[in-house]
Amino acid sequence: MLYQVVKFAAAPLAHAMCRPSISGAANVPRSGPAILAANHLSVLDSFLLPALLPRHVTFTAKDEYFNGNPVSGFFMRLGGSLPIDRESAHAAQAMLDAAADLLERGELFGIHPEGTRSPDGRLYRGKIGVAWLALKTGAPVLPVALSGTERVLPVGAKMPRPAKIGISIGEPLRFEGDHTKARDRRRVTDEIMAAIQGLSGQEYVPTYAASFKAAHGMS
Repeated sequence: MLYQVVKFAAAPLAHAMCRPSISGAANVPRSGPAILAANHLSVLDSFLLPALLPRHVTFTAKDEYFNGNPVSGFFMRLGGSLPIDRESAHAAQAMLDAAADLLERGELFGIHPEGTRSPDGRLYRGKIGVAWLALKTGAPVLPVALSGTERVLPVGAKMPRPAKIGISIGEPLRFEGDHTKARDRRRVTDEIMAAIQGLSGQEYVPTYAASFKAAHGMS
């Protein structure tokens, strides 16, 4: 109920501030489970996408978004995002288990396979959690490409600002394989990232965004 109240208030604001152009919305099923796998350009991605889609979407967000920035923390809590501690393997698995439960109940779950915001607008290598979910639950994966969201809340900005954004949602992808096998998880993740790149047109970087940030002293 709280989510619907928040969505009722947030959707008009998101439309007015972002003037979104949305394509492929019909690919989101009206009922049943699906995984929305999106690129990651802004801390507000996990709030804007649920605000602009008709169905309830639960996203993951790193715990720094909840505790490090009061603006992003406010939006993350309003949107019902699941926090994840990227430094803890146990916490990451607990989040995936919670996401699997949501999907098995027929809900929509959103995830940024890159694991952290792109440092330079390029698309980075995906982490295998998205493939674990897809293979474990059998839920279809919808690749999603966001554009312009980094202008809504640029790095270091205290408050969101008006900026036109784009959202492109691809056709559902279904995968076969064993979620316990690393090779299958890597293969599926790479296929998902290729689908996201096909929608976004971003340059692909075959390394993790977190590793790139660490190597260049970025947060």
